[in-house]
Amino acid sequence: MTSNAGCLRLPAVAPLIAVLWLSGCATDGSNADMLCPPVVSYSAADQARTAAEVATLPEGAVVVRMLSDYAVLRDQARACG
Repeated sequence: MTSNAGCLRLPAVAPLIAVLWLSGCATDGSNADMLCPPVVSYSAADQARTAAEVATLPEGAVVVRMLSDYAVLRDQARACG
C-alpha cells in the first residue's frame, strides 16, 4: 500500500504566491499622482529639429517605430494625470 501523505502538502511557492496576491489588494494610502509619470515639455524649436532629423532617416528605420511608441506613452501619461 502506497502512502499519499505527500500529496496533501502545498508546494513551497504557495505562501509566496499568497503574499503577492494579497499585496496587490493593499492600495490603502496609495496616491494616483505617484503612478503617473511626468510628461516632459519640448519647445517648438526642439520639435521642429526632431522632425527634420527624423525625415532624414532611412525608410523603415526602427527608431521611427520607437518614437511612435514613445508618443503613445506620452499620451497615456497625459491622460493619467
